[in-house]
Amino acid sequence: MEIQQLEFLKHLVRFKRHVYLDHNATTSVSSHVRRRMNHVLKYCYGNPSSLYGIARKSTEIIEEARQHVADAIQAEPGEIYFTGGATESNNAVLKSLSNYFYPKKKKIISTPIEHPSVINTLEFLKTQGIVVEYCPVDRQGRVLPAELEKLIDEETFLICCMLANNEIGTIQDIPAITKIAGQHEVLVLSDCVQALGKIPIDVHGWGIDYASFSAHKLYGPKGVGALYVKQGSPFAPFMHGGHQENNMRAGTESLHNIAGFGAACQDVNKLLDHTKQIRVLKRQFIQRLKKIKPDCVINSPEADCLPNTVSITFPHVNNAGLMAVFDYYGIAVSAGSACSAQEDKPSHTLKAIGLSDQAAKETIRVSLGCCTSARDIRYTTQVFQNYIEDRTMLVNMITPAQLNETILFDKQVYILDVRPQFLRRNLKSLPNSHEASFVAIEKYLHQLPKDKHILVVCQGGGLSYIVAYYLKSKGFEHVSNLLDGVAGWKVRRDDLYQKYAGQNVTVLQPAK
Repeated sequence: MEIQQLEFLKHLVRFKRHVYLDHNATTSVSSHVRRRMNHVLKYCYGNPSSLYGIARKSTEIIEEARQHVADAIQAEPGEIYFTGGATESNNAVLKSLSNYFYPKKKKIISTPIEHPSVINTLEFLKTQGIVVEYCPVDRQGRVLPAELEKLIDEETFLICCMLANNEIGTIQDIPAITKIAGQHEVLVLSDCVQALGKIPIDVHGWGIDYASFSAHKLYGPKGVGALYVKQGSPFAPFMHGGHQENNMRAGTESLHNIAGFGAACQDVNKLLDHTKQIRVLKRQFIQRLKKIKPDCVINSPEADCLPNTVSITFPHVNNAGLMAVFDYYGIAVSAGSACSAQEDKPSHTLKAIGLSDQAAKETIRVSLGCCTSARDIRYTTQVFQNYIEDRTMLVNMITPAQLNETILFDKQVYILDVRPQFLRRNLKSLPNSHEASFVAIEKYLHQLPKDKHILVVCQGGGLSYIVAYYLKSKGFEHVSNLLDGVAGWKVRRDDLYQKYAGQNVTVLQPAK
C-alpha cells in the first residue's frame, strides 16, 4: 500500500492536473461568447449614439443583447440597464433609493450574508443618515420571514436579500420575502448574480423590484453586468453625461462586452440542463470527503441550495494551508467571496451562520462548473487525502512566539512580506522585510535568494501560505510561513513589534 501511495505522489508531482473549482468567483468565457465578441470587435466598431449605418448596427447589437438578458430572467427589455457589473448595479440602487426616500423614510433592512458590494455600501449609507438593520439567518443561511417582518416599520423603504449566497449556496424564498414587503409597501432588491444559469429566475413572477447580474458568473466577459428595474419603480440616473441606457447611465457602451453578455444569456437554458450532472458530482465529492475526514461539517444545505456549491469545514485543518497545497497541485478553491479574498480575515457569511473565527479559518468553498469532471473530483479528493494523512510536501511553519530577535536578525533569513498595500497601512512590516506584491509574485522570483531561508509573511497567515508553496514549486528549498501573520505576531510579541517593526524595510521592484 505504501509503495502505491508513493507512486501516486510521484505521479502528482510529475503530472499535475489543472482543476478549477472556484466557478462562483468567476468562469471562463465560453466558445460561443468568445466568437460573438470577436465578431463584434472586428466588424462592429460604430458608436451606438451616432446615426449612420455602422452605428445603427451597434445599436441593434445592444438591443439584441438586452432582449437576451430579459428573456433569461423573465423581464421586459425596457427594464434592463447594462452596467459595469453587479457591484455597480447594487451601488446604483442603494444610493438612488436612499436619495429618493430620505429623509421621509430612512431605513433599509438587509441580511448579514449579502455580498460585500451590498454590505459595504450600506455601511457607507449609514454615514449619510440611513438606518440599516440586519435580519438574522439560521444555521444554513436562510432568512427567517417572521423576524424579517418584525423589523419593518413606517420608515422602511427597501429590503435587500440575495437570491443565492455565493459562499454556502443557500437559495432564499424570494417570493415569500416580496410578499411580506408588498404588504408593507416596501421595495425589494435582490442580488441574483450567483443564481443566473444555475436555477430558473422569474423576476416578474417573484415580484422583485430590482435585481443585479454579472456576465462573468455564467461564462461571459468580466466588466459588464445588468440591472433589472421593475417598470414603475423609482430610480434615478446614476451616471451623468450622455443619453445612453435610457438616460440612466452615461458613457459610450462597451459594445463587445454587452454582446458577450447577451450571448451568455442565450445559453442559460443549456446551463440549466447541465445542473443535474453537476449536482451528482457535488454529491460524490461530499461523500468522498466524508469518507476521508468523517468529522467534516457541510455548511451548505441539502435542499434549496445551488447545485454547484458546497462549503465545508474541516476541524483542525487550516484552510490557508489546504488551499496552498491545492494550488501547488493545480487545484483552485477558495475560502469565501473573491471580493474579500485578500483581506485575510474570517468570512462574514460564515460568522453570520454561527461559525466561530476558528471554524471559519478551517472552511473552504468549492464551486463546480460545466467542465468539471468525475476525474477532477477523484484527483482533488486524493490530494486532500494525502494532505490529511501527511503525505504531501509541507512548508515549515513558524509560530508568532517562535519569531524572536534571533530569527528576525539572522542574515541567512530573508523575510518576504506579500501583503497588499492597503493592509500595510494598518500594521508595520517586520524588521528587515522585503515587500512584494502577492498578485504578481512571479515577477519577483529573480530577486529572491535560493541560498537563504525565506520566511513568507502576510497579515493573517493565509496569503503567505499560498506564496510559500508557490516558491517551493519554483525550486526554493528553504521556505517557511509565519502562522497567523504579522497580526498574530503583534498580539503575541507586541514588545518586539513596538521595538523593531518598520525598520530596514525594502520595497522590491517587479521585473518588467
